[in-house]
Amino acid sequence: MKEKPPPAQKDIVQQTTLEPLLPEDAGAVHGEATPPGPADDSLTSLEEAPSYEAMRVNEKYSSLPAAVDRGVHIINIRAIDDLGYLQSEGTLLNSLAVDPDANCKYGLYFRDGQRKVDYILVYNYKRTSGHNILARVLHVDPSLGSQNLKQEPLPGKDGPLDAGEIDHHEDDKRSRREEYESNLLEAGLELEKDEDTKIHGIGFVKIHAPWNVLCREAEFLKLKMPTKKMYQIHQSRGLLKKINSVLQKMTEPIQPRVAGNRSQSTKRLSFTFSREKQHLFDLSDKDSFFDSKTRSTIVYEILKRTTCSKASMGITSLLANGVYTAAYPLHDGDFEGEDVEMNDRKILCEEWATYGAFYKYQPIHLIRKYFGEKVGLYFAWLGVYTQMLIPASMVGVVVFLYGCLTVDGNIPSMEMCDQRNNITMCPLCDQTCSYWKLSSACATARASHFFDNPATVFFSVFMALWAAMFMEHWKRKQMRLNYKWDLTGFEEEEETVKAHPRAEYEAKVLKKSLRKDCRTKEIDKEKLTWKDRLPAYLTNLVSFIFMIGLTFAIVFAVIIYRISTAAALAISSSPSGRSNVRVTVTATAVIINLVVIIILDELYGSIARWLTQIEVPKTDKNFEERLIFKAFLLKFVNAYTPIFYVAFFKGRFVGRPGDYVYIFGSFRMEECAPGGCLMELCIQLSIIMLGKQLIQNNLFEIGIPKMKKFFRYLKQQRPIDHEESTKKKQRYEVDYNLEPFAGLTPEYMEMIIQFGFVTLFVASFPLAPLFALLNNIIEIRLDAKKFVTELRRPVAVRAKDIGIWYNILRGIGKLAVIINAFVISFTSDFIPRLVYHYMYSSNGSMHGFLNHTLSYFNVSDFQAGTAPNDPMELGYSVHICRYKDYREPPWSENKYEISKDFWAVLAARLAFVIVFQNLVMFMSDFVDWIIPDIPKDISQQIHKEKVLLVELFMKEEQGKQQMLETIKEKDNLQGDNCNNHSPPFTRTQRGSTASRCSYHVAI
Repeated sequence: MKEKPPPAQKDIVQQTTLEPLLPEDAGAVHGEATPPGPADDSLTSLEEAPSYEAMRVNEKYSSLPAAVDRGVHIINIRAIDDLGYLQSEGTLLNSLAVDPDANCKYGLYFRDGQRKVDYILVYNYKRTSGHNILARVLHVDPSLGSQNLKQEPLPGKDGPLDAGEIDHHEDDKRSRREEYESNLLEAGLELEKDEDTKIHGIGFVKIHAPWNVLCREAEFLKLKMPTKKMYQIHQSRGLLKKINSVLQKMTEPIQPRVAGNRSQSTKRLSFTFSREKQHLFDLSDKDSFFDSKTRSTIVYEILKRTTCSKASMGITSLLANGVYTAAYPLHDGDFEGEDVEMNDRKILCEEWATYGAFYKYQPIHLIRKYFGEKVGLYFAWLGVYTQMLIPASMVGVVVFLYGCLTVDGNIPSMEMCDQRNNITMCPLCDQTCSYWKLSSACATARASHFFDNPATVFFSVFMALWAAMFMEHWKRKQMRLNYKWDLTGFEEEEETVKAHPRAEYEAKVLKKSLRKDCRTKEIDKEKLTWKDRLPAYLTNLVSFIFMIGLTFAIVFAVIIYRISTAAALAISSSPSGRSNVRVTVTATAVIINLVVIIILDELYGSIARWLTQIEVPKTDKNFEERLIFKAFLLKFVNAYTPIFYVAFFKGRFVGRPGDYVYIFGSFRMEECAPGGCLMELCIQLSIIMLGKQLIQNNLFEIGIPKMKKFFRYLKQQRPIDHEESTKKKQRYEVDYNLEPFAGLTPEYMEMIIQFGFVTLFVASFPLAPLFALLNNIIEIRLDAKKFVTELRRPVAVRAKDIGIWYNILRGIGKLAVIINAFVISFTSDFIPRLVYHYMYSSNGSMHGFLNHTLSYFNVSDFQAGTAPNDPMELGYSVHICRYKDYREPPWSENKYEISKDFWAVLAARLAFVIVFQNLVMFMSDFVDWIIPDIPKDISQQIHKEKVLLVELFMKEEQGKQQMLETIKEKDNLQGDNCNNHSPPFTRTQRGSTASRCSYHVAI
């Protein structure tokens, strides 16, 4: 049994000490007329003051829970001076209490040290001049009933204000708070206020849910709780048992030192909580039966559905209107310091939220216990994704090493690097650019082979199957977690029980209903239709078209930059500048793209939220799904548009020498390098991927919260006296300074975009899984540290899966097959090499492939004004130059027309796309079909639980039936005894006996 802390010593000292000091003031408290003190400028005359007993019944603020005492509650008085005490006496009283906040564990409990704080509401207030508010405690005796709640001026700040100090806006907020808190009291919650904090102008309302409220809400929310019934979990036997034991011993060093992390041989049977069946549950320790996560969830549900008349909406509306500034559950305690007692937060910090534990498994069950199922599923999914990246990284490194080892034997790159071939290429731009040697692109050709080799095709197939395996593995892992977390019976229908309409939706419905005749149509039957949302839908459509157009326009502007910069560097006087034109232009353009992507990501996230808000979705789930879809679509287009351009459009619409394609009449479309665009695609993908991970995912996540925390710290600084400087902050004050929890959407989004980089263009960058793995190893610990130390504790949310993110992952996996097929076919030279090898090679080798892919051009056919200004830059006169294309030579009858080789290669490319796509998708679907979604042992355990539940209730019904039969037999025996007495009775005796018999029957 958990030992409860004793009552607060501060309150006891104040009560027992004040009564004998001022006996003459007792009459004033009981309503006798005495002149008010000089500091009592807010209290009405004491002739109008209610009696002490009436104050106890009607007041909301007291220091101890419904205790019958005759002492003066000093904690309800504005200041010690209000009762006429000398300052020295007040100082003496305060000095008697040693560490008065120790019993309440510095804000984790109420002042009585017994009732746990389950939730915190925060509000701003303005102090009136001349008053020093110590603290106020809100408590109502449940036995008095809700009829005693009166909206009266509260002692202290809520008393009458001076005429010059009236702020109608603040007064309206205060009245809303009072009404809302009164409604919370009627709902059964217990409240306590504190304005005596180190944060100036901030008040805190501490909320505690008593046992009866917890039971009522647990039954309403259909929470599954463990019963007394234990059963044996199916254990593997034979060879599987030996393998599992060996694996456990091997993984022992990487397991977190967390209680309950090992696999258990027994499990408690869980059942939906019911107040009528409390005897089924283990209630030996009621304090720990509902953990802090469950208690805060229950309180939050009450806060959402409790309304006040002025807002007719719950806590979300009050937060939006500034009535309250924050609402959050408390962390379990401190996480650093040697004298800090062990708690779940400290364990998570030591075993999970530290970079030194990067090699360990995550304590998923403890994460779920502390943060809830939704957060637990996110980190479980992130852990499975990171584990699956290990084999993908290993295969990617092997493919890259294969390219490195075979580069010297690659015949096309050897031919390109051979200066004896003396291949003269046509100029890359008009007039300012001259002819150039193909051998100058030797380094680019050799580097392209690292990523463009036969192993790339194998790796693309492997990654498509890897994506399917990852999805199947996650589904099985998810089912195991659902079983262990008692979510197997959690269905969407149960989710609708707590799916309260959003505050904005209710406000919109109310506004709509007021425009209609309430006599003919009830307000409760009103709902928003597609006609009501039509303006929002049109706004969404126009905004999406504009933002996607903006993204395309920025990519087009970068293309113009690349073309103009390349032309400028080509006429540079520096030889090094002219020789590195392609590398310089590519690198700078990618950096510009990266900066634009990061800026637009933040902008599009805000716009997506605004577009979702104007649609006014009914529930939080609908709001979240619509927001995720919009944000993902915009960020997908933003992140991948530059990559799509390089992969599928660059070099495709260039034209030919003498007939180039121009934009704006003067800018010639840029061409791919002689080795193809795959190397440039690799550079583009790697810089954007690594830049986003380094800057957006890591630096922003670390730097921005710390900056916000620092600015909040500066904002809250004020001159404080010595007593306040030595006072330790309460738990709710410390948590208030933390960053608010903004949801899991940003966390999922960055991982989904990374998943796209890993799968969509993996044919061009086999090292993408490796860099993603390294990033995620850091990302897990970074997110863990953020959740444990930097963020307020989120409200625990039940969830059985990752929701819409799973569908997005499946869509990306399917799209990756198609995109990789097109990258291999149209971006790389794999298909042209294959066609040449089997159709045009004279000896079955790749000798002559380079010459086969280059066409001829007669320099006399240049358009006027496009020929090079310095045709003798190479030292000799050029009559024929080469360019990369499949066209007829100038001496042919159909010169410069597309040759038959082009059509042969195009047909092979399209055939490869069809075969690759269908084959890989068939293999992925086969993997999906052959691997069951639910592990066999888990399905057996679920079936076993259902059987045990049936047996349990059958035994309970049999026990009830036997008890009723026993009672009935006893009643029959007692009736027979009453009717079979042989001695005669007097009238009085018979009546007495009949009374006794009827009494027993009633019992």
